[in-house]
Amino acid sequence: MTATRPETSFRSPASSSPLSIRHLNSVDAVLLVCVIGAAILVGNSVRHMLAPLSSPAVAPLHLNIAWLPGYALRTTLRMFAALALSLVFTFCYATLAAKNRRAEHVLVPLLDVLQSVPILGFLTFTVTFFLGLFPGRVLGAELAAIFTIFTSQAWNMAMGMYQSLKSVPEELEEAARCFGLTSWQKFWRLEVPCAIPSLVWNSMMSMAGGWFMVVYSETITVGNTHIVLPGIGAYVGVAISQRNIGAVFAAIIAMLLAILAYDQIVFRPLASWATRFRLDVTPSIGAAAPEPWTLKLLRHTRLLSVCGGMLLAAGRKVGMLPLGRRFVPTAQPRLSDAGRWLWWGIWGCIFLVALEQAWSYASAFYTSEQIFHVFLLGGITLLRVVSMVCVASMIWVPIGVWLGLDSVRARRAQLVVQYCAAFPANLFFPIFVVAIIHFQLVPDIWLTPLMILGAQWYILFNVIGGASTFPGSLLEVGRNFHVSGVLWWRKIMLPGIVPYYLTGVMAASGGAWNAAVASEMAQWGDVTLKAHGIGSYIAQATVEGSVSRVVLGVVVMSLFVMTMNWVVWRPLSAYAYRRLKFS
Repeated sequence: MTATRPETSFRSPASSSPLSIRHLNSVDAVLLVCVIGAAILVGNSVRHMLAPLSSPAVAPLHLNIAWLPGYALRTTLRMFAALALSLVFTFCYATLAAKNRRAEHVLVPLLDVLQSVPILGFLTFTVTFFLGLFPGRVLGAELAAIFTIFTSQAWNMAMGMYQSLKSVPEELEEAARCFGLTSWQKFWRLEVPCAIPSLVWNSMMSMAGGWFMVVYSETITVGNTHIVLPGIGAYVGVAISQRNIGAVFAAIIAMLLAILAYDQIVFRPLASWATRFRLDVTPSIGAAAPEPWTLKLLRHTRLLSVCGGMLLAAGRKVGMLPLGRRFVPTAQPRLSDAGRWLWWGIWGCIFLVALEQAWSYASAFYTSEQIFHVFLLGGITLLRVVSMVCVASMIWVPIGVWLGLDSVRARRAQLVVQYCAAFPANLFFPIFVVAIIHFQLVPDIWLTPLMILGAQWYILFNVIGGASTFPGSLLEVGRNFHVSGVLWWRKIMLPGIVPYYLTGVMAASGGAWNAAVASEMAQWGDVTLKAHGIGSYIAQATVEGSVSRVVLGVVVMSLFVMTMNWVVWRPLSAYAYRRLKFS
């Protein structure tokens, strides 16, 4: 593993002594002012969470641009609170799934189910729970909003870390055993460092998914419950209801600035630091990227050197605690036939009980015609998803290959695509709605592109990554044999980027299904445009507070998504891994 020890980014122990604090420089002074100011802003925002819902402190939302910075801060705090919760969930869930075979048989399929559930489907059930947990308090609504954002972040991060833990190289595992590391020490000194690149990347992509949900998480409308939380999402919701296109554009600019700010301050340094833990030796786009200005600035601070050294020392001590058992080279215990039958028998009974309960619930609330109608709506949305994924693929695969084959273009394009993926595409929905109303277009056709507006970037980014790591020797062979045109695409380039493309198209497909709930029913003022599909069915049921219809729509959509994953995407990915992966 080509990882450099993290502590090498700080100064030597001699310069990190507490005596150096006496000689603070101008950068330290600026840093202290920024930290104190940020702490005051965060404290002021958190204070409002404890106020009653009917308190004067819970002021109505203002569309004055002067309020936007405060709203941007509130939204960003919710995003990072959800991200912190997602990290805790990821470390617990993914580690248990990767370390315990019995748990793996349950948790991995369950994670696949959770990924397929539309995010707005959680909102109907969690709002009532959190409002009942903290009755009459803003904290209940805040937790409901944070949990909604959490559901758009956690599943992707957990799956990424699970795959990283399962793919730790065997030679490194053997080295850990030779050094006599306990399970706790091996986890923090080997397995977590191997998972850091994937964890940082998935955190960045999860933040993008969270931004897509801010409008719906901050403007909560479920039946007779209507709560507006101060934030950019609620600002956009109020602007849409009042047909204030200027406020929508102002919110777009404010959100873009917020994304650029935390990307430069948090994720750029983290991405640069994560490259130290890459296991591959193939040059990548990120490896040639210049060092972020944030890291250059922070290295000039003596105060950060002291604090960073203390934190790293504490982290090393915690990571080296002799907890857990050391590896003993004995045969792995296996369940006997009777134990194996008992294990699967228990889960079979649980499945049958759940199936019986679901059948009873469906018999009481639904008719066969209603179920057939919802499945028909799901088929219509499936056609939209497939058509939009095909259109996005035809556009972005050639562009991604052209960008990825040049290292300079690829590095610049990667940054641009990351910003585009992080920007919530649903902020542009009002512009589309205005155009559809003005030109009297058919919503069933012209609302369809909104599904892929944000998800398309996953295809482009992964194709750029695949083209940038394509072996130069194969390209040289193609040039020597004068292979060009369709033959070059069919025999050389497309087989090489298929594994990367499938990763991107799976993410884009899942994003399109989730976006269907928002894109098939768009609003502008008192005008609501609806397209026929299961997304508009779920959205309408959520607004009306019809729990039974929400459950039916969510279950049917989940079945469609899981069927696509199990029948199409997973077999294609397995084939690409076996036949088209460079060894």
